[in-house]
Amino acid sequence: MEKMNSRQKRNLIRIVVAAVLMVALAYVPLSGMARFLAYLVPYLIVGYDILLKAGKGIWRRQPLDECLLMAVATIGAMALAVYEDGDYTEGIAVMLFYQVGEWFQSYAVGRSRRNISELMDIRPDYANLVQSDGLQRVSPDSVAIGSTILVKPGEKVPLDGVVVEGQSSLNTVALTGESLPRRVKAGDEVISGCINEDGVLTIRTTKRFAESTVSRILQLVEEASSRKSKSEHFIAKFARVYTPIVVGAAAVLAVVPPIVNLLGGMGADWGTWVYRALVFLVISCPCALVISIPLSFFAGIGGASRAGVLIKGSNYLETLAAVDTVVFDKTGTLTKGVFEVTAIHPETIEPEELLHLAAHVERYSTHPIAVSLRTAYAHEADGCRVEAVEEVAGHGVRAKVNGHTICVGNEKMMEAVGAAWHPCEKEGTIIHVAIDGVYAGHIVISDVIKANSARAIEALHKNGIKRTVMLTGDAKKVAEHVAAALSLDEAYGELLPQDKVAKVEALLQQGRGGKLAFVGDGINDAPVLSRADVGIAMGAMGSDAAIEAADVVLMDDDPLKIAVAQRIARKTMRIVYENIVFSIGVKAVVLVLGAIGLANMWAAIFADVGVMVLAVLNAMRALFASGKVAELPAAAGAHEEVLPSGAEVETIPVPGPHAERKPAPAAETLPQRSYRIEVDCANCANLMEQAANKVDGVKHAAINFMMQEMKVEFERDADQQSVMERVRKACKQVEDDCEVYI
Repeated sequence: MEKMNSRQKRNLIRIVVAAVLMVALAYVPLSGMARFLAYLVPYLIVGYDILLKAGKGIWRRQPLDECLLMAVATIGAMALAVYEDGDYTEGIAVMLFYQVGEWFQSYAVGRSRRNISELMDIRPDYANLVQSDGLQRVSPDSVAIGSTILVKPGEKVPLDGVVVEGQSSLNTVALTGESLPRRVKAGDEVISGCINEDGVLTIRTTKRFAESTVSRILQLVEEASSRKSKSEHFIAKFARVYTPIVVGAAAVLAVVPPIVNLLGGMGADWGTWVYRALVFLVISCPCALVISIPLSFFAGIGGASRAGVLIKGSNYLETLAAVDTVVFDKTGTLTKGVFEVTAIHPETIEPEELLHLAAHVERYSTHPIAVSLRTAYAHEADGCRVEAVEEVAGHGVRAKVNGHTICVGNEKMMEAVGAAWHPCEKEGTIIHVAIDGVYAGHIVISDVIKANSARAIEALHKNGIKRTVMLTGDAKKVAEHVAAALSLDEAYGELLPQDKVAKVEALLQQGRGGKLAFVGDGINDAPVLSRADVGIAMGAMGSDAAIEAADVVLMDDDPLKIAVAQRIARKTMRIVYENIVFSIGVKAVVLVLGAIGLANMWAAIFADVGVMVLAVLNAMRALFASGKVAELPAAAGAHEEVLPSGAEVETIPVPGPHAERKPAPAAETLPQRSYRIEVDCANCANLMEQAANKVDGVKHAAINFMMQEMKVEFERDADQQSVMERVRKACKQVEDDCEVYI
């Protein structure tokens, strides 16, 4: 059994003692007051805290406090037992099983939190900092950018950086879900959270710990359940009206039928109708829904993270499950995006000089095509003067190299500068070069379709995806070839960045009832990622831009993970809908049966506690949703393929040599802080959130029950300390056992 906290242990002991006493008393021949007092002992043992909270609820004028409702139901059952037959077991059983349900809820949520923590056990405890006098073990937070650290076999890589010495295999399973180790050597980039398997690595850090991949991932997972889905909002609203309606119905049931009977000249039969009303009160708590729905999403997001899929919130998970159209970028998404120079065709200069000029123009770009040019020309960082670098949207890049205007781009750029270009018969992406308006030749760069791209498209169609679309800046010939090779439904080529956004807009307007997902590699895809119903960035390990722009982040570049992510989302949503229908359905049936006298207290206990336990157990299934895609035949296209000829170069945005990208001015934000809380009841957490939002000085408060955290956005110029003291007091009014740590 998982480790229990002290409160859980104490409550479990009380439950066991009360249960044993109740069973034992069934065999003791007692009657009258002695019997009542004897049964009062187990009732008070298991329910004294509920009775105390009920008293506080009356004092605070909270008539719908669940402890008060449970106290009324059980005291009423005990009173009826005194009045009728002396059978106190129902009253005690209601309190006993209510406490069982509360204990199970607390235990299950705690276990889920621990399971998520174990799945995401990637936070490094220390870093071995290399100093002049040897190694010093320090906290990763204290390591500055540019420091040198040493990672020994079996240790976690604590910060993002570049290997300066050594080679080893890195276990990335906690980040990507893939068990295949990644081999690294000097010059390779490494990210935090990986486990060093064999060699010793000396690494120069490139990010602070707070900005490293491991910190970003953990932050995303922790914040994910703060973004609530439509289902969660529905349940929150339902819970607010469900309890008052059921309590009101109980009051009507207890009073109206007896009065009608009296007016009709029949016996009032108060005992029967009060008993039926008490059955209603037992079912009045919406805990099964309030806990199981957020727990389902929390577990689903945790299970996805184990598979290397980071879903930023339950709202995005819900949207992902409803997707029926998937739009792909091509380069780096369906194709490897690792370009290589395969041919150089000069017109007026030597091949090496043509490559030399193209590499210089692309000096400041991080696009794969630019990287391939610089890789092919090993001496790119020579003494040549490169200035006035300018991107020409949809055409290419222009720069001055040693005083000459060099244009590197597609056919449109050549025509714009008056260069007499000609096509190439070679396979690959064709990059034309002009010097001072005179055509100098072209370079052929080849990309390949990823091995799993065809399997990914087939798996998505098997998932029920109705439409797969590819958008690319490459030539239509390339787009058509990739679409045919991968069995895509539609493909559009020669698109400028703004054209991709317009195309997604058009596809959204053609919506067929489902949602649209856009999948990109995070490079220059931010506008489209943000416009789609759900944006998916793949191969995002270490890419801050991708993590910021996307709603779903795939931590490696395997397109098959898209189908995996959707299967996990759909399984989670099935569990959510099962719990909603089951919980509401059972409660509704028992309410009807209780009203006509066909359901007793035991049925009410099942409708309350039994349903909650089953719903929580069902919710925890989402934690183990792997979304694994079955093996498909090799003929499905699990191979790499070089793209055909005729491709135009995609637009490659680059910054100037001395200019840095300036972020767009951020919208003015109000002060916001997070506070640790402690509360065992999901319904109480909802009530605490409502209470906090009513406090003066609070702009918005949101409680993440699963992470035991409250985020508070304050009004401008509010005294945060005094506001939080009032928030804590308001929360204590709702649930005395809760705590808000200021």
